Amino acid sequence: MQITAEMLVEFLKDGMNIDQPVAPDTELFSTGLLDSVELISLIAFVEQNAMINVRPAEVTLDNFDTVARIIDYVAARI
Repeated sequence: MQITAEMLVEFLKDGMNIDQPVAPDTELFSTGLLDSVELISLIAFVEQNAMINVRPAEVTLDNFDTVARIIDYVAARI
């Protein structure tokens, strides 16, 4: 299953209680918007909704720092 940007933004706003605007290129971890503890919830969301297993080596800023990068990562894994 493909994850959309809208799904991710909704999860970030509702599930992670982010109250500021989140665009596809908003840096989530580089700016401190999310921390490593919240990363675990984000990975669980991605795994459950995309029906993939995220490998520890793939948990990088290149793959998870923005909504757009998460979408690209999931698309490459499906």
